[in-house]
Amino acid sequence: MTKLTPLDIRPFFRNSIGIDRLFDDLFRVETLSHQNNFPPYNVIKNDEDNYTIELAIAGYKPEEIDVTIQDGWLHIVGDKTTDAEVTYLHQGISNRRFTRQFKLSDYVEVRDAVVQNGMLTVQLQRILPETMKPRKIALTVK
Repeated sequence: MTKLTPLDIRPFFRNSIGIDRLFDDLFRVETLSHQNNFPPYNVIKNDEDNYTIELAIAGYKPEEIDVTIQDGWLHIVGDKTTDAEVTYLHQGISNRRFTRQFKLSDYVEVRDAVVQNGMLTVQLQRILPETMKPRKIALTVK
């Protein structure tokens, strides 16, 4: 029988500076992957530098949705307020609190967040600084 052991990443710390953040993010993503799948969402790659995240948030008002960025993470939180005077005979539309988190790559910025027809659409764009873009070096002939 094969025994699973935890991954020891300490040897990587000896030879790298700043790589600890990478491993912290990897472990955080692993923890987040065990969350429930509410609300359903799509991640779309529009082209090389533009992406779209779509969340199905039917029944939530725009003021009940909070979209923030912190430490390279996009946080989308929905907190449905319930109307105490409503008596449901059947409630098929969810009204629970949810949190969705997405790790954003370096240089990815949120361009827009729009709620329309029960969908939250977040537009992302990767903007590389000029120093990171490839550039041609002129040759000098002597």
